[in-house]
Amino acid sequence: MPKLAVAVKRILVGRPQRSDRLAHTLLPKRIALPVFASDALSSVAYAPEEILLTLSAAGLSYYAFSPWIGATVAVVMLTVVTSYRQNVQAYPSGGGDYEVATVNLGRNAGLTVASALLVDYTLTVAVSISSAMANLGALVPFVADHRVPFAVAAIALLTAMNLRGVRESGTTFAIPTYAFLTGIIAMIIWGLTRILLMGDEVRAASADLHMVATGDSFTGLALALLVLRSFTQGAAALTGVEAISNGVPAFRKPKSRNAAATLTMLGLIAVTMFMGLIVLARLTGAQLAEDPDVQFPGAPGYEQQTLIAQLADVVFGDFRAGFFFVLVFTALILVLAANTAFNGFPVLGSILSQDRYLPRQLHTRGDRLAFSNGILLLAGFASVLVIGFGAEVTRLIPLYTVGVFVSFTLSQTGMVRHWRRLLATETDGQERLRMRRAQAINGFGAVLTGIVLVTVLITKFALGAWIAILGMIGFFLLMKAIQHHYDRVTEELRAGEADTVLPSRNHAIVLVSTLHKPTLRAIAYARATRPDVLEGVTVNVDDADTKRLMADWAARKLPVPLKVVESPYREITRPVLDYVKRIRGDNPRDVVTVFIPEYVVGRWWEQILHNQSALRLKGRLLFQPGVMVTSVPWQLESSKHAAKRTPPPAPGSSRRGYPALEQLTGESRGERARAGAKRGDRAR
Repeated sequence: MPKLAVAVKRILVGRPQRSDRLAHTLLPKRIALPVFASDALSSVAYAPEEILLTLSAAGLSYYAFSPWIGATVAVVMLTVVTSYRQNVQAYPSGGGDYEVATVNLGRNAGLTVASALLVDYTLTVAVSISSAMANLGALVPFVADHRVPFAVAAIALLTAMNLRGVRESGTTFAIPTYAFLTGIIAMIIWGLTRILLMGDEVRAASADLHMVATGDSFTGLALALLVLRSFTQGAAALTGVEAISNGVPAFRKPKSRNAAATLTMLGLIAVTMFMGLIVLARLTGAQLAEDPDVQFPGAPGYEQQTLIAQLADVVFGDFRAGFFFVLVFTALILVLAANTAFNGFPVLGSILSQDRYLPRQLHTRGDRLAFSNGILLLAGFASVLVIGFGAEVTRLIPLYTVGVFVSFTLSQTGMVRHWRRLLATETDGQERLRMRRAQAINGFGAVLTGIVLVTVLITKFALGAWIAILGMIGFFLLMKAIQHHYDRVTEELRAGEADTVLPSRNHAIVLVSTLHKPTLRAIAYARATRPDVLEGVTVNVDDADTKRLMADWAARKLPVPLKVVESPYREITRPVLDYVKRIRGDNPRDVVTVFIPEYVVGRWWEQILHNQSALRLKGRLLFQPGVMVTSVPWQLESSKHAAKRTPPPAPGSSRRGYPALEQLTGESRGERARAGAKRGDRAR
């Protein structure tokens, strides 16, 4: 089984990479765009649709607000992109919003941002995958009927791809991302050309349906709230922008400049596609209803398709290849859009772990130089959300955008204070002018995103945003608790002057049940350590067995006294513990070393048959102050079979006792070096 597990892991993840290969995994801009911006780019597949779905509650006439709502979202997006260009240049270390808020607003503000981003990254995966299943379901009804298992399978596939490393996953994702951009832009251009220049009548399949409102007349405050909720649904298009500021270390040098250029490309492309789809939807008369059965009374059994599917169907008409191209790559990019979170969440988790807010396991890289533990944790959280909400985008969207706008607002506020601090010491006129301009950009971004945040909280709180807020509070409290634990442990372990004082004596005990080879080895090893006092200790649970043991001990003339501890209730653990406590109580400055003979077995079921008493004893003795526990292994015949099941070579294999690569392949180190040089020559 271990060999099979290792083989499967290598097939899915690939061979381990050396730490010094990290520089070779850095990304150029053309690869960084699909890796870090796929979420924001793909959101055009559902953000315009959510605007129309929300407005449909008031009836078809209120679709007239959609271009204005879309324009407002576009303004916010361009403002955020421009603001984040300042972030990546001022803080290129990869901490992103968390670092900006922590440095400029304090630790609690930084933890608030981190909590918001962790929730938002998880929702990014859940929403993107669920939307992908909805678009794919328009082509394959079987997927629509079984969207939850397909969504979980897509998350598992995406997890395996990311475990292979950032560079490999980015190269894999580049082709479908650029195919999606090509398909959407081509659809918008061709659709507008047919309508505006060629004068064709391009009407969506849903354009002639009669839509009825689901509520009372929307006027005054009710209308304002409806428009605001529609805006906040469309604001989902902004999610993913912050991921680039967290991923700056993954860019090639100059890192900040390349990250800023990628942000600019992201903003221009996303706004173009977002507004193009809204305009095209208005011109083709496409309709979407939150409840098609109720809102389309004249079309019983109507199967509502996504906005992308309706537009691709009518724009490409008889050219079905175009229709299938757009839908396939839309579904694929929505699956890959979760890659933004799979790159952002683990990096942020690693930084938080380094600051002792999350478990230390999240800080280390895996075999492929990716933060494997963070990737697996994100996949688990997202799968729970997908299953819990039935992979329905409309149910997940209200939870969305809360976290990202919390981080936007606090980050931009922190940047304002950052520039203010630098302005206090800067004397160069040109540099001060540049800083003032950057401060104005970040200040406008803070005000605008703050307004959006308040709007999101007002319009979405009762619809599910409270769940996201609870998740943020939960992450915040958990991270504070973890930090408190690590601080307390550090304080306990801080070395003082008294910690260098040697114990008065070392009182060694060898636990004896039978005088066989493992016991004799333990006694020999204990004698080699030269303790001040050495004795064998056995627990009397059977008088006949104890008498035989004492006779064997005397016959062998061992130079170690044997102590018999009585156990009237036939216990083993308690009498040994009491005996050790008495020794410590009589001489508190002594250290007691307990040597325990143990069998080393090769099969899992043999472990059940042996070592159970030793395991219980060790578990209890470890909690006794001043007591050291030493296991003395004895390898049974079956352990030789287990020793042959060694994992494949990896960095540090020889230090851990595994065979070197030469032993497994027969290839010498020199031959491997010459082969590597040839590969390098061919690459050049």
